Amino acid sequence: LPISVPNPEISMGEGYTPLIRLYQYERLYQHEHIYVKDERHMPTNSFKDRQATMSVTAMKQSGVTECVLASTGNAAVAYAAYCARAGIKLWLFMSSLVPSEKMREVALYGAEVVKVSGTYDETKKVAAEFAHRKGIVMDKGARTIPAKESMKTLGYEIAEQLGLKLHPEMPGKWASPDWYLQAVSGGIGPLGVWKGFSELLQMGLVDKMPKLGLIQAAGCAPMVKALAEGQATAEPVVPKTLIHVLATGDPGHAYVLLREAVLSNGGTMIAVEDGETFHAMRLIASRAGLSVEPATAVAFAGLEKMLTEGIIAPNETVVVNCSGHTLPAESHVLGDQYDKYILSLDTNGDPTSDTTKITQEEGLGAALQNLDEQVTTIVVVDDNPNDRRLIRRLLQSYKSYRVYEARDGVEALSVIQDRKPDLVVCDLTMPEMDGFTLLEHLKNDPNTAHIPVVVVSAKALTLQDRKVLETYSESVWTKGGFETRQLVDHVVNTLGHRPVQVIQPKKLAATTTATGEMAVVNQNNNVNGETHDGHVIVMIEDNAIDARLARRMLSADGDFHIIEANTGRDGLKAIYNYHPDLIILDLMLPDMDGFAIVETLQNDVKLRDIPVIIISARELTSDERARMQQNIRLILEKTSLDRKELLNIIKGELS
Repeated sequence: LPISVPNPEISMGEGYTPLIRLYQYERLYQHEHIYVKDERHMPTNSFKDRQATMSVTAMKQSGVTECVLASTGNAAVAYAAYCARAGIKLWLFMSSLVPSEKMREVALYGAEVVKVSGTYDETKKVAAEFAHRKGIVMDKGARTIPAKESMKTLGYEIAEQLGLKLHPEMPGKWASPDWYLQAVSGGIGPLGVWKGFSELLQMGLVDKMPKLGLIQAAGCAPMVKALAEGQATAEPVVPKTLIHVLATGDPGHAYVLLREAVLSNGGTMIAVEDGETFHAMRLIASRAGLSVEPATAVAFAGLEKMLTEGIIAPNETVVVNCSGHTLPAESHVLGDQYDKYILSLDTNGDPTSDTTKITQEEGLGAALQNLDEQVTTIVVVDDNPNDRRLIRRLLQSYKSYRVYEARDGVEALSVIQDRKPDLVVCDLTMPEMDGFTLLEHLKNDPNTAHIPVVVVSAKALTLQDRKVLETYSESVWTKGGFETRQLVDHVVNTLGHRPVQVIQPKKLAATTTATGEMAVVNQNNNVNGETHDGHVIVMIEDNAIDARLARRMLSADGDFHIIEANTGRDGLKAIYNYHPDLIILDLMLPDMDGFAIVETLQNDVKLRDIPVIIISARELTSDERARMQQNIRLILEKTSLDRKELLNIIKGELS
């Protein structure tokens, strides 16, 4: 093996999983000697732990600190677990077809998960381009020595365990099965098993090679199709199966190697329908007490087919790889932090997709440029929750950054070590561990020394303080002594991202209404190229019908120019860019509540005087009303709202 000695800090005792005799199936099909290599007993419940422990250990020995992987499921979980133990930051690219339970499980291990709207093969291309752009190592699975070599241990274990089962009177005698069956996606498992038995045969420890029975889901079976047609290479297919873990449409060179192995020894490749798979999944559970995932059930559906069709001859010994059973992470375990852990990337511009919208014209390059911002992580450290929240909302109102909060230096160290952020915004005066101590910890640790730190504090600095900060921080900002937009621009520049689009006086800027119409407004109330004397109103409302009715009513009067936003983030952008005369705000928004917007406005000296009219679908509690301060002109209930009355109120506020 490439790794002679396991690293105890990484290894979790993987390997030597049970070889179970399947008596129930032997009676059902009147066929003796059917065995299951039960890989569900691995640390993350799948055979991919063999690959992950070997590959991650090799990366750790080579000094790799960051890795990219594209996966359909089980490899993602395995790599996430082992990278967590090794302290390697893992970027996982997964097709949006992968069940959300898999993504949640991966996210629990702390991996950076990027959900790509496309097939697995498209996801691999996106991951490869991302790794290239970032200069990060990409794990290439079966094409890497550690991965392929790791899987031969399956063959070693089967030979040793089967020898004990078949020849209990001859300790030390190893044996090969007549058939080795496995469900196949990329093919790394049977490739490794074949190599393992080849080495055992060369060493004289076994007397024959097993025949390979490789089973694919019929909706994604490029290997089966190519073998049936006598093709030397497999043509890629578009997966059309519900078994997403096996949805590799382009097997590449793996097919060439597996085809050679199958043809050399009388093996086969067959396909099974999804319906047959789900039947087999129920059967193996109800008859043999084995709960398996659909990808594993494909192998048992193939076993049934090969037995009933006579492909497996009577008295031939069969070993089926029970490749995995992932225990799903329930939806509540990540709570409202789910969007921080799992990012979305749409390379197709699908208008029905719930992922980030990227037009076809922008292409992959633009999609990855947008992803650069989405994967940017910032930690804000401040013991004042209002200040923390203000900075977070300010940054997120302009960019799609993930922002984590910490209330003191101790908590910040834990968050920084866990999330490995791209930038830290830090206060100096905090309990338990102040900002100076935190800075020293960060800069003295080689794993965090490179992270830029922006200090935002109200502390009066001594000459010595300034010298320390010149050494340890990127810049120092005094609370209340700068415009909020300046801080945003500085952070964006420090991170090397695209500048925030600023709407300058006398320059036109376009905004899209909820109905898709384009309105152009500038700070001189220039609308669609014509100058008007009317007032500018920003209306933040996620209900398209309510927004349209209000806009038509106000526009019909002729004195108002409306800028619509249907999310809190877009609303804050419009407010910062246009500095309106009035804000109409719904409290119930999809991305943030209206209270958060009000709080942001009240903490900004340039925005706090803008009058705000709240429109709520429910009656506010006394505590909620208390949170509203002097710039909230009126709170109206939607259910009893008279639109003419609203128009009169607005005119009164702006007169």
